[in-house]
Amino acid sequence: MVRILKTVVVLVVLALAGLAGYAYFGDMSAPPQEVRSPVDVNAGY
Repeated sequence: MVRILKTVVVLVVLALAGLAGYAYFGDMSAPPQEVRSPVDVNAGY
């Protein structure tokens, strides 16, 4: 019984460490940058 409890505790600690790592490294998106595109106002007339 003690062995199962110890295994569960180790798995919970590993899960929390994985969650913290995902929260820290999970958002690796590029920084936002301004994009300008020309727009033709008289496109169909």
